[in-house]
Amino acid sequence: MKTSLRNVIVLAALAASIAGSATAGDKPECKMFGKTADGKEVMLFTLKNANGMTMEIMSYGCIVTKLTAPDRDGKFADVVLGYNTLEEYIKATPYFGAIVGRYGNRIAHGKFTLDGKEYTLFCNNSPGDIPCALHGGKVGFDKVVWDAEPVSKPGVQGVKMHYVSKDGEEGYPGNLDVTITHSLTDKNEYRLDYELKSDKATPANVTHHGYFNLKGEGNGDILGHELLIKADKTTPVDKGLIPTGALKPVKGTPFDFTTAHTIGERVNADDEQMKFGGGYDHNWVLNSQDGSLASAVEVFEPTTGRAMEVLTTEPGVQFYCGNFLDGSNVGKTGKPYKFRNGLCLETQHYPDSPNHPEFPSTIIQPGKTYKSTTIYRFSTRK
Repeated sequence: MKTSLRNVIVLAALAASIAGSATAGDKPECKMFGKTADGKEVMLFTLKNANGMTMEIMSYGCIVTKLTAPDRDGKFADVVLGYNTLEEYIKATPYFGAIVGRYGNRIAHGKFTLDGKEYTLFCNNSPGDIPCALHGGKVGFDKVVWDAEPVSKPGVQGVKMHYVSKDGEEGYPGNLDVTITHSLTDKNEYRLDYELKSDKATPANVTHHGYFNLKGEGNGDILGHELLIKADKTTPVDKGLIPTGALKPVKGTPFDFTTAHTIGERVNADDEQMKFGGGYDHNWVLNSQDGSLASAVEVFEPTTGRAMEVLTTEPGVQFYCGNFLDGSNVGKTGKPYKFRNGLCLETQHYPDSPNHPEFPSTIIQPGKTYKSTTIYRFSTRK
């Protein structure tokens, strides 16, 4: 059969189109992203959905290096802060896009007592000149290479990440086995499914530390983003950003996001809690406390129309508005990330829970599997 030149061109164009628009049933693309100082290979996975969204995630720290979302006109932009190279993440990063653990957030003075024994952790943070262990310590989950396996099913591309934190690592008891499946779905969702097991009782509070800017990374501050948090209370902190143990109603305070407000509206309020955090850097006690997957947060950026909803099974969310960004971190498009250029919504149990028995427990008991799910769902509004 004789094939015309026109047919060859059409077939070639069709093949190129198919190759360039992976559907969400295909396995994610995978390539080597670099090596750590001790020679471990780091892989980068590219996930795509049927609507044109793209997410890149690497096996070092389970770090999401890129996540694109459309605006109201269908224009895509990368909406997470980060770098272009592994070396930059290793050199200096305020946890851009990483999984943090064993214990996301703070543990006061790097100490807790469990089953009558006191444990001492590495203190790597000292707000208000009060030392604490933050986000897992000196070498937390954000600084290790995870085993990674691409997974897929109709409507979903994903990567299953696995790491075993050895007994005594960073001072914590027990061999903690962690599996996190990161997925990009055709519903425009970035989904995280966590499974944790341990052979000894141990505290764990693993969360995603993504910095979002719905205008697009490098496009200025997030103060005009409108925020709604489905929480009637927060856990107020002392000057060391450690919870006092109280649950404080948000009504009548700058922390009331039960109706939508812009982040910048009250961020400079004359409020002791705001002064302690240098702005918003606090845990909200979500209204949904039964462990079911429930809507927790809504974010809307009016100039682009991009919206993000956060759903979680966790009892709390740490809202942080980039108070410590100072321009020293230069991002993917060569622009420095300045004061309040990104926001974090870290779904979690409460900070310092091992020292607050009145808080929901973060203790993983041997023989039991702890499961948790968080979804960041993207859409647009007029």
